[in-house]
Amino acid sequence: MANAASGMAVHDDCKLKFLELKAKRTFRTIVYKIEDKQVIVEKLGEPEQSYDDFAASLPDNECRYAIYDFDFVTEENCQKSKIFFIAWSPDTAKVRDKMIYASSKDRFKRELDGIQVELQATDPTEMGLDVFKSRTN
Repeated sequence: MANAASGMAVHDDCKLKFLELKAKRTFRTIVYKIEDKQVIVEKLGEPEQSYDDFAASLPDNECRYAIYDFDFVTEENCQKSKIFFIAWSPDTAKVRDKMIYASSKDRFKRELDGIQVELQATDPTEMGLDVFKSRTN
């Protein structure tokens, strides 16, 4: 178990599931939560999971970290994907939770080698499909 600078531990499973997503594409999404002073895997999304299912899986009033493996087609008609890290921090979340997630984010992100794009979202419009598409260039 790795220790974050904020005193937050990162469960080994967090890194292992991310490596599976990155190397084998076993999952489309991973949702992480902080529980008992450590980051743990909360949910795994199957490769066929839709974006809408992923967005709906994030709680309305609690913070989360999430990974989304976004598939897209380039202007040259090439199939590609990018791994997005989303720091989900809704306005309705408790201030203390927002502070804990914000202070642990960079250290946690360093554990996940291979993130290509980072998004910070406080409501669903800040992480809509149009935002993902605009960040693939």
